[in-house]
Amino acid sequence: MADQANSRAPYARMAAHYAELITSGQLPPGSLLPSIKSLSQEWKVSAATAEKALRQLRGEGLVRGIHGIGTEVVDVPSPMSSGSQRQDRGRHSGSSWGAGERSDSHEASVVPAPEYVARELEQEPGTKVVRRSRVYRDRHGIVAHSTSWIPARYGNLVPQLAKSERLSGGTSLQLIAQATGKPITYRIDTASARLLTPADAALLELDAANPPAEPVVMMTAKFVDSDGNVVEYGEDLGSPGRKWRVESEVVQ
Repeated sequence: MADQANSRAPYARMAAHYAELITSGQLPPGSLLPSIKSLSQEWKVSAATAEKALRQLRGEGLVRGIHGIGTEVVDVPSPMSSGSQRQDRGRHSGSSWGAGERSDSHEASVVPAPEYVARELEQEPGTKVVRRSRVYRDRHGIVAHSTSWIPARYGNLVPQLAKSERLSGGTSLQLIAQATGKPITYRIDTASARLLTPADAALLELDAANPPAEPVVMMTAKFVDSDGNVVEYGEDLGSPGRKWRVESEVVQ
């Protein structure tokens, strides 16, 4: 994974460095980051590259620009990430975590596919699938509860998919692509709002008998390989108050 990290663009390495300092607490809220001129000199990059690194940190919600003062570390909850955003991060850095995130409560089992999951995976209802779940957190609490559904044949190729532990050697999609030799070439994302059921509340470690009345973000992602096989279907249930945010550059 170190090779993947080192191959990133200079601005991405700079942003990752300061993101780690912020999320680890070494740069607490209220701290000021070095100026663009100082960053350029320290990292031996152009001012445009330094500004791009700061822009990425602002986009991740870790810092804010204050006119006449500089770039300040802020203390705000991390936004949710879509399955595709996690896939992109995994491909570029070897980790699907967003800035300040960690994951725990990893569980896996082989179960009969619920009807709607079988439909998404293009399987017959009741077909055996691997169900993997985990909880993403940041320093403010739960970001999302995430569940992945994977056809059982991939569990046979990659046995660790069915083990209740954090994956090593890459994300589930990376491990499957390595085992099959077929890269992920197509993906479909959806986002919607939904009211929490008691079962949803329990997943988010809330009071199941009295779930919050406010709607939350529900995101799904389906991934297809180069042969047209659906490799994985995922669901991310956001915690109350969490938003989904996407930032992209505009090409003039």
